[in-house]
Amino acid sequence: MREHFGTLPDGTPVHRWTLERGGVRVRVLSYGGIVQSVEVPGRDGQRADVTLGFPELDGYVGHPQPYLGALVGRYANRVAGARFTLDGRAHALEANDGPNCLHGGARGFDKQVWEAESVEHGVRLSRVSPDGEGGFPGRLEVSATYSLDADGALRIAYEAVTDAPTVVALTNHTYWNLAGAGTASGHELRLAASRFTPVDPALIPTGALDGVAGTRFDFRAARKVGSGYDHNFVLDKGVTGAPEEVAELYDPASGRLLTVATTEPGLQLYTADHLDAPFIACEGVALETQAFPDSPNHPEFPSTRLLPGEVYRSQTVYGFGVRD
Repeated sequence: MREHFGTLPDGTPVHRWTLERGGVRVRVLSYGGIVQSVEVPGRDGQRADVTLGFPELDGYVGHPQPYLGALVGRYANRVAGARFTLDGRAHALEANDGPNCLHGGARGFDKQVWEAESVEHGVRLSRVSPDGEGGFPGRLEVSATYSLDADGALRIAYEAVTDAPTVVALTNHTYWNLAGAGTASGHELRLAASRFTPVDPALIPTGALDGVAGTRFDFRAARKVGSGYDHNFVLDKGVTGAPEEVAELYDPASGRLLTVATTEPGLQLYTADHLDAPFIACEGVALETQAFPDSPNHPEFPSTRLLPGEVYRSQTVYGFGVRD
C-alpha cells in the first residue's frame, strides 16, 4: 500500500509503502530508502515497533546524522581522507566526518528521493547516481528491493551497474530495539565472527584483522551487547552468493528474536552511545551488513570494485521470531 508521507522543502513529494506478511508489518519511505518501522509480535503476542524512527518526514530531514533506517551509499561506512585511487587515478570525495567520507558524503543515498514501484510482496526503489556524485566515478544505476518472505522475514536485495570503473558498498542503517522501548544494552548478541578490524582514533581500519578471543569483541557465544561499539566484524563465512546467517539479537524481556543473514563479508556493530534527543544513548543497536570500511584504500580487504558489464549484487535478510 502506498500513501503520501510528506513534502520536502523543495516541494518533492515523499511516499510511504506498507508491507505486511507473516505477522510482520514494515513501512518503507521513498526518501532515503528508510525503513521507518518494523512491527513484530513478542512473547505475549502483542506487536511492537522494534526500530527507531520518526513519525513525520520533518524528523528525518531535521536529524540526518543518525541515518535512522536509511539506505546508505555509494560507499557505506568510512573512506579515509575522503579519497581513493582507482586504476592510477585519484578520486576526491566529500568529507563529512572530519577529513573522512562517511556513508557516501553529505548528500549520500540516504538523502535522496528514490523512484518506487510495487513488486510481489514488496517495493523496489531505484535511482541513477550521476558520474561524480559525491566524488565517485561512473554513472551508477542502482536499486534496492524490500520484500517480505512468507514467514515475515524482511529481505533487502541491492543491485547496481556502472558505465565506468568505480567502487560500491551499500547497506541499511536500521537501529533495532526488540523491546520497543528503553535501551537495547541488555539485548543478547551472537556474531559468527572470529576476527574484527581494529581502528585508529578516527575509526579508520588499521589494516589488521585481529582475533576476538579474550577480548570484548568476542560475541561468538551470545552475551549482552552493552555499549561502546562502532566496529566492523570479519564474518567467518566471507563473501557468499546467497545470504547465510551471521548474527542473532535477542531481548529476554519480550522474547523477541532477530536473525541476520547476508552475502556480505562484514558487519558493523554500532551501539549508538551518542544518540541525541528525542532518543537516548544506546536506545538501538545497528547491525550493518557491509564491505569492510575503507576497502578502496586496503587492497588486502575484499574488493568493492565494480566494472562496466558487471552487476553488483548484495542481499541481507532480517528474520523475526520469539523465544520462550
